[in-house]
Amino acid sequence: MSLSIGIVGLPNVGKSTLFNALTRKSVLVANYPFATIDPSVGVVAVPDERLAKLSAFSKSAKTLPAAIEFVDIAGLVKGASAGEGLGNKFLTNIRETDAIAEVVRIFEDDNIIHVSNKVEPISDIETINLELILADLATVTKRIQNLASEIKRGGKVAVVENAGLERIKTALEAGKLAQTVTLDEKEIVEVKKLCLLTMKPILYILNKKAGGKNLDELNDERYKKLLQFFKENNAKFVIVDAGIEQELKDMEGNDKREMREGLGVKDDGINDLIKAGYDLLGLITYFTTGEDETRAWTIKRGWTAPEAGTAIHGDFKEKFVRAEVIEWDKLLAAGSYAAARERGIVRTEGKEYVVKDGDVIEFKI
Repeated sequence: MSLSIGIVGLPNVGKSTLFNALTRKSVLVANYPFATIDPSVGVVAVPDERLAKLSAFSKSAKTLPAAIEFVDIAGLVKGASAGEGLGNKFLTNIRETDAIAEVVRIFEDDNIIHVSNKVEPISDIETINLELILADLATVTKRIQNLASEIKRGGKVAVVENAGLERIKTALEAGKLAQTVTLDEKEIVEVKKLCLLTMKPILYILNKKAGGKNLDELNDERYKKLLQFFKENNAKFVIVDAGIEQELKDMEGNDKREMREGLGVKDDGINDLIKAGYDLLGLITYFTTGEDETRAWTIKRGWTAPEAGTAIHGDFKEKFVRAEVIEWDKLLAAGSYAAARERGIVRTEGKEYVVKDGDVIEFKI
């Protein structure tokens, strides 16, 4: 499954530094049919300790993680929606992604000039979101105009789409994202065809800097306003030190852990970012495991067993007969598949079964 997150941000917020750190987590693209050799796209492994445990359990020859794409989008400048800077390329690249990750600077450093000559996270977010809103407003306005003739001819689908777009247009004109508008099921189907930028889920990445004046550490008023914004908008965010993560990207194991501790950085911000992006897209993981290979498979939350099988091969949905399912931790606790079957904890599930995160599945076709 190819799902991508576009990384966007104003100049000098650490966007490229973050992308470089992310690409250290790149996977072998030959194992992923959706992968690309485009240098601005990183196919990144999703951190999951369950995978390593299952691989050790099965003594697998290969271990393949779930993966997600991060796209380094051309830099944004004010006026991008009107074609300023790389505006058209910027907007086109975002439209092709499934979600948006906005890098927001939360540190002050006199040696790194901010494009607005001041560090104001809320203002940065408003600048980026306004460009997305203006681009969507142009798209929606044009579409409503084109729908007028279809409605006159009695097009019922056009009436449905128009109703949804009129409410979205009102929201956009008020400076709100399209995702804040409640649509019914029929309206969603039609509106989605426009690939509106502000309908995409957004993850905010708060970039701090070791040794800098970090707004979160100072409990600065600007940071309090930022948190209030996230709360009011039910927005998701992660905190990352992109500079540190780039320095650590070529280190592994104890050396990396000791260096991280020495720099006073406790958490792996890149791993947190990848996991947050995975969750943002509504994704979960199930596993297949054996001597040849243990692999994590990416599916949408809520998929049934036949739908989940398509992650392995498109034919699995049509040819699905049943699936043998067990939770990953119960399999490990049992010690072997044979022991798990003896205890009756390997279940046989049919077409209606909704796959859960962490299931180990063997499909029968």
